Amino acid sequence: MSTVLIVGAGPTGLVLAHWLARRGVRLKLIDKALEPGTTSRAIGVQARTLELYRQLGLAEDAVAAGIQFGTVHLWVRGELKGRAEVGVMGRGLSPYPFLLSFPQDQHERLLIDRLRPLGVEVERGTELLGYQDTGRGIRALVRRRDGSEAELEADYIAGCDGAHSAVRHVMGVTFGGGTYERMFYVADAAISGPMADGQLHLALDEADLLAVFPMKGQGQVRLIGTIRREVEGQPAPTWEDVGPGVGRRLRLTVERVNWFSTYRVHHRVADHFRHGRAFLAGDAAHIHSPAGGQGMNTGIGDAVNLGWKLAEVLGERADESLLDTYEPERIAFARRLVATTDNVFTFATRDGAVARGVRLQVAPRLVPWLLKRELVRRFMFRTVSQTLIRYRQSALSEGRAGEVHGGDRLPWVAELDNYAPLASLDWQVHVYGEVPPTLAHHCAARGVPLHRFEWKPGAAQAGLRRDALYLLRPDGYVALADPGASLPRLDRYLSVRGISPGEGPTDRRPASSLTA
Repeated sequence: MSTVLIVGAGPTGLVLAHWLARRGVRLKLIDKALEPGTTSRAIGVQARTLELYRQLGLAEDAVAAGIQFGTVHLWVRGELKGRAEVGVMGRGLSPYPFLLSFPQDQHERLLIDRLRPLGVEVERGTELLGYQDTGRGIRALVRRRDGSEAELEADYIAGCDGAHSAVRHVMGVTFGGGTYERMFYVADAAISGPMADGQLHLALDEADLLAVFPMKGQGQVRLIGTIRREVEGQPAPTWEDVGPGVGRRLRLTVERVNWFSTYRVHHRVADHFRHGRAFLAGDAAHIHSPAGGQGMNTGIGDAVNLGWKLAEVLGERADESLLDTYEPERIAFARRLVATTDNVFTFATRDGAVARGVRLQVAPRLVPWLLKRELVRRFMFRTVSQTLIRYRQSALSEGRAGEVHGGDRLPWVAELDNYAPLASLDWQVHVYGEVPPTLAHHCAARGVPLHRFEWKPGAAQAGLRRDALYLLRPDGYVALADPGASLPRLDRYLSVRGISPGEGPTDRRPASSLTA
């Protein structure tokens, strides 16, 4: 039976395992760490991630375990200068018009717990020493926690093993980029004061940037900030070096610090995300500044994109050429994201009179004014929430119907809940309006589920076209948008790309782990 070896059990590797297991693909998930992470690390979960989690049956659990907040406050020199209502900005655009605060250690535990019923366990203390791509499969050498070495065989290997990826090292691809000059600190703390209100706060000062994320529990927050120049030169800065200034400038009292760490921020993108039967995803493929809370969410997007394509190929429902679309779709977004977050982060932390003036005088006036504009608010939500990600240039994208192009994320229509059928993780056709009998018969013959939705005003507002055909990929992106609902065009799309949704193995039993 077909197999995938996943190296790295962070959120990226765990989500990849979820998708493959749900599709009946046998897999092995290894991690050299002896236990899951115990610190919160990444904390923001974006709307697009929750939409993808809904397909896997994970969204409700994640939302219940985290804190959703709909307001972002902007502070300058200890004074509140503006606020953005995220929940209002995203209303009608997503079932999750908010940002979720969900610490990574708890997030990982949720993903691990939900994998067990699928027959998948993380093999801890297992380190990848190297692998060989034979052209027909992967032979990987691993060292287990008892020091013994073993050889594993798989059809494909996925490197989800972070910035120092062993898979990337064997692939031999470069990881171009650099390291930002400024040093960051991160602290999980209990606070009191105006920022202990369960919302997100961003604070600017002459030389500092601070974000305050709410966490579960009264006054529990995650603090992420830049370390002042005079402190950066110390061998090992501590909370005592940064804490007094934070409290004095921001009118908050830090009652207890549960965890504190400092780190340098990197911005890098691998030259390639694929080499033969090996793939990179998450931090193994790209790392960037924490601006916008994009990193972990981008890795999860990588996992879903790679997961459904591997499942289709291994399930003999698609030609192996489908895997060629993973790198161009995901590397294009990673490069744009790194460039964008690089510009934002560099500006927000730059020294000099002009930068300080813009940061402290212009931004506090301009941002609230911009946020009063509906188009600006909605664009900001779509950008930060990752619901704006699209693959219009992909070889899998074709056509346009209404305002929706092939490669776009399927617009969510609240009054129809047109995301519910996506839980099947299958290719499917959507029609909003009337379905010709010939189309219904044809889809049934091809094994492509057909979902008809009554035409509603919300569908028109979302940019959909009445009676058009929308062929959806398993990840909820539009593959083909055809205003004429042409059967020959649907057939041609599937045939040219070697896709046979109704064929291949149908056994969807829980996937058991591989053995050496």
